[in-house]
Amino acid sequence: MKKIIFVCTALLAAMCLAACGGDTATDQIQTKEDTDQEIELTLWTFPVGNWGNLTAVTELIAGFHKEHPEIHVNVECADYNSGDEKIQEAVSNGKAPDLVFEGPERLVAGWGEQGLMADLTDLWESDVSSRIYENIRKACQHSSGAYFEYPVCMTAHCMAINYDLFEKAGALAYIDEETHTWTTRDFIRAVQALDAYGQERAGVIYCKNQSGDQGTRALVNNLYGGTFTDESHSIYTAESEENIKALKLLQSLKGIDFEPDMTSMDEIERFCSGELAMAFCWNASIEITQTVNNPQLDFEIFPMAFPSPEGEPKLQGGIWGFGIFDNGDDKRVEAAKTFIRFLTENDDKYKRAVLLSSFWPVRDMDNIYENDVLMTEYSQFMQYMGDYYQVTPKWKRAREAWWQMLQKAGKGENIASAMHEFSQSVNADLEPE
Repeated sequence: MKKIIFVCTALLAAMCLAACGGDTATDQIQTKEDTDQEIELTLWTFPVGNWGNLTAVTELIAGFHKEHPEIHVNVECADYNSGDEKIQEAVSNGKAPDLVFEGPERLVAGWGEQGLMADLTDLWESDVSSRIYENIRKACQHSSGAYFEYPVCMTAHCMAINYDLFEKAGALAYIDEETHTWTTRDFIRAVQALDAYGQERAGVIYCKNQSGDQGTRALVNNLYGGTFTDESHSIYTAESEENIKALKLLQSLKGIDFEPDMTSMDEIERFCSGELAMAFCWNASIEITQTVNNPQLDFEIFPMAFPSPEGEPKLQGGIWGFGIFDNGDDKRVEAAKTFIRFLTENDDKYKRAVLLSSFWPVRDMDNIYENDVLMTEYSQFMQYMGDYYQVTPKWKRAREAWWQMLQKAGKGENIASAMHEFSQSVNADLEPE
C-alpha cells in the first residue's frame, strides 16, 4: 500500500494544480496512483507434489514479488477431501480465488463449463507455448474454443511390480525390463507363475470409491485395446467388446481379486508391505513417498506400463497448471496472467515450477532430472501417455459410476449388464459429435 506521506503529498499537489486549472497534470497523478496501487491476488494450490507445501510455494514465488512489487500473491493450500467444497463455497460468497493450481477436469470441464473461468487464449499465443505438446493443448481447451488452463506439469500414471517376488516366481521372463512393457498374454502368464509359486494375491481391483481410478481404468482399457471416451470427448465408450472382455478376464483370473472395501491407498500399503505382487495405482511421486516414509520396504519396486495386446500401452495421464477465476476485475485477471507468464515463459523459472511438482514439463525440454536415476527411469513413461479424456462432460458422474460398476463385477454380476448400466448412466443426454 502507498505510504500515508505519499498520499498526502499527492493530494496537496492535486489541489494546487486544480486551483491553477491543471487538469492534465491531475490526470497524470491519478494515473500514477492507480499504477502504484498494489493488487492482492489469492492462489489456491492442490497438493500436486510440493505445490501443496505452503513454505515451498512461498519460496518459489518470492522472486515474483521482488520483480513485481505491485502484485502480491497470497497462497492457500487446498486438499482433495475438502478443496472442491471450499472453492464452491467461496464462489457462492463472491470470494472465489484468483488463481487455482489444478487439472483440466476441474479448471476446464468443471468450473470452466460453469462459466466461472477467464479465457487464457492470449497466454497460448507466445512462442514458448508453441512447444507445449498437442495432447496437453487439447486438454486445456474448452469445447467453446476458450482456454481455461495454462499447463505447468504432467505425468503418466503406471503400475508397479515386486521385482524380487517376480524373480523368485520366474515371472520376470514375461516382462520387457528395458521398455517396462508387457503384453496381455504375458501378464496372464506372470499372474499364473506367481500363483504357482504360492503368491495367492497377485493384485487387486480396488473399488471402494473413486480414489486412484486412473489405475483401474487404464488396466481395463489397455488389456484388449478398449477406450473410455470417443476422440472428441463427447460421449463415454467404455461399454465395448474389448472392455467387457478385459473385465471378464480379471474376474476369472486366479490371483486377481475385486475388493469393494479397498481404496487405492489401501492397495499401495498392501503392495509395499509385500502382501500384493503388483500395484495398479502408481507413479513416481508414490514411490518417492513410500521410499522415504516406509523404512520396512525390503524389496525392489519396478515400475511397469499396463499390459496391452502388442505391448504398446496408452497410459492415463495427469496434467496440472493454472486457471484464473473471472471475478469481474480485469486488473486482477491481468495481474494473474502476469504471474503465470513469470513462472512459465523463462525456462529456468519454469523448470523450478515443474521440479516443485516432482513431475515433468508439458513442453519440449531436455531431461530436467538428468542426475536423478529414479526420475529418469520414470521419464520414459511419458512416451506412452494416451488421450487425456477427463474433460468429457459429466466426468464427476462417470468416476462414481465406474467404481460402482467394478463393485458389481466383483460380486460376480454379469459384466455386460454392469457395463450397460454404466453406459446408460453416464451417456444420458450426451450425443457424439
